[in-house]
Amino acid sequence: MIAVDAWQPADGLTLEPNALRAAKEQVSCLALTAGPGAGKTEMLAQRADFLLRTGTCRFPRRILAISFKVDASRNLKERVYRRCGSDLASRFDSYTFHAFAKRIIDRFRPVLTGNDALEAGYTIGSPRVTYKQITFEDLVPFAIQILKKSKVARSAIRQTYSDVFLDEFQDCTDKQYELVKIAFRGTSIRLTAVGDVKQKIMAWAGALDGIFQTFAVDFAAVPLNMYRNFRSKARLLRMQNEIIRVLDPASVMPADQLGGEDGEIYAWGFEDSRKEADYLAGLIAGWINTEQLPLSEIAVLLSKQPDLYADHLMAALEARSIPFRNEQQMQDITMEPAARLLVDYLSCLYGHRQPKAWVRLMNQLVPFADDEVQSTTRKDLDHLIKKQRKAVAVSTLFDESFAGWWDFAKNFMNQVGLETLVALSPDYESYERLEEVVQETKVRIEELLKLEPDLPKALQRFSDDQAVRILTIHKSKGLEFDSVIILGVENQTYWGKADEERCAFFVGVSRAKRRLVLTVAAHREMPPSKPNRWSEKRTQHAEFIGYAMPFLSQM
Repeated sequence: MIAVDAWQPADGLTLEPNALRAAKEQVSCLALTAGPGAGKTEMLAQRADFLLRTGTCRFPRRILAISFKVDASRNLKERVYRRCGSDLASRFDSYTFHAFAKRIIDRFRPVLTGNDALEAGYTIGSPRVTYKQITFEDLVPFAIQILKKSKVARSAIRQTYSDVFLDEFQDCTDKQYELVKIAFRGTSIRLTAVGDVKQKIMAWAGALDGIFQTFAVDFAAVPLNMYRNFRSKARLLRMQNEIIRVLDPASVMPADQLGGEDGEIYAWGFEDSRKEADYLAGLIAGWINTEQLPLSEIAVLLSKQPDLYADHLMAALEARSIPFRNEQQMQDITMEPAARLLVDYLSCLYGHRQPKAWVRLMNQLVPFADDEVQSTTRKDLDHLIKKQRKAVAVSTLFDESFAGWWDFAKNFMNQVGLETLVALSPDYESYERLEEVVQETKVRIEELLKLEPDLPKALQRFSDDQAVRILTIHKSKGLEFDSVIILGVENQTYWGKADEERCAFFVGVSRAKRRLVLTVAAHREMPPSKPNRWSEKRTQHAEFIGYAMPFLSQM
C-alpha cells in the first residue's frame, strides 16, 4: 500500500485537473461527463488503481464496474490489471448489467417464488418457460425483484463493494437505473457514473433523459466534466465544438485548447449515389495505396440501413478488390470474444506470419496468468498447431486445403476446455449463448468462403484489421478511425427527432482522428426492396453540413 498523497497516475500518464480529482475522490459519489476520446475508460482504470493501491478500497472489499457491452467490460478489466497487477486487480469485478443481474439471480434464486420461481439448472433463452427458462430481458427485472424482497441479498451486495463504476451511463435505461438505486442508494458506497450526454443515442432502448442530473440528486454526486479529447486533431475538434455549442452550451471547450491546423475536413456533393460511390471507392483506394493507410483505419458511417445506403459503394469497393465489412451483418458476432478466439486460432493455423492473431490468442487464453502458466499454454498450442498443420499439408496434396477447418476448430475448443471458454465473457455462463456464438461464427466464416474461397483471406475479412468497415453511427460508438466518411448527410436520411439526430451526427463526427469526409447525393436510386419513406430526390442537411463549412480543408 502507498499513502494517498504519494499516489501518482500509473504508467506516468498526465490527467487533466478534473480527471485527477475524479481518480482521487475518497468520499463523494461522482457524476462525470466527458466528450468522445477524453479517456473515460482510462480515468476509471486510474481510479481503480488509486482505490486499490492506497487502501481507500479496504480489504476485503471489492470494486464493481458495470458496462453496457461485453467488449467494454473486458477492456476496462484488462486496463485495471495492467495498472494494478494481478493481486490487487483480483478485487476488481467488471460485468455487463445483464451479467451482474444474473449473478444476483444465481446467488439468491430461492427468493423468487410463484410463477417466477426458477430451478437450479435454469437456462436463458426464448421463449420463457415457467421454472425452467427466462429470457435475456428478464434478467434485470428478476434481479430487481430479488433485491426488493430480500434484505439479506441487499446487505450481501453492499458489504461486498466499497465502490461502483457505471460506464457509458448516458445509456442507462429505467430498469437498469432502478437496479442501481435499489442496490446502492442510501449507503456509504461511492458510485462513479461516467458517460457523455452528447452521445446518448439509445433513447429507443429506454435511456433516461437527464440521467446525470437525476443521478446527482439521488446520490448527492459531485458533477465534473472532462473536456480534453485525445482522439481528434485540432480542426476536427473545432467542428465538434460547434455541435457541442448547440447540444450542451455549458460544455463548450475553451478556445485555447483547440489551436492548430492539424486534421482534414471535406464536404462533397454528387449528382447521384452511383457517382458518389465511384468517387469514394477511388478515394479509399488512394488512401490505401498512396498513403499506405491500414484498412482498419477507414470507416464509412451511415445514419441507418447500410444495405440500402451503401449498396453502390460496396459494389464499387468489390470491383476494386478492396476488402470491406458490412457491420450490419457482422459487428455483433465479431465483437464476441469466442468468435475472436476461433478466428485468431484458424488464422494462426492456416495463415503465415500472423503475430497479431497470435498475441490476441494468448491474451484471450491467459490474459493475466503468470509466466509459468503462459509458457505451458503456449507449448500446448504450439503442439496442437504443428499437429494440425501436418494434417493440412496432407489435405493440400489432394486439393482439399481447407476441407477440415471446422474439425480443427472443434479440436482446438476441446483442448481449451469449456471452463476457459466460459471465462471469456460473463454472458457465456449461459451455455446456450456460448453455443449460439460458436455456431454464428461458423456460419459467418462459411458465408465469407462463398465470397473468398481462400480461407486465410476470408478470415482477414472477418477480422477487424483487414477491411474497410461500413457501419451505422450507432454501432460505431466507442470506436475510432484515422479517416471517417459519413455518407448521405441529407434531410431525407436524418429525419428523426432533431436533438437525437444531432447527437447521432456528433457521435459519427467524433469517431475521426485525422480526416472527416461528409457526402450528399442529389439523387439516391430506389433500392430493389423499395423501402418505405425512401425519397430519391435528396437535399443536404444544412445544419450538419454547416458545422463543417468554416473548417473545410483544401484538396
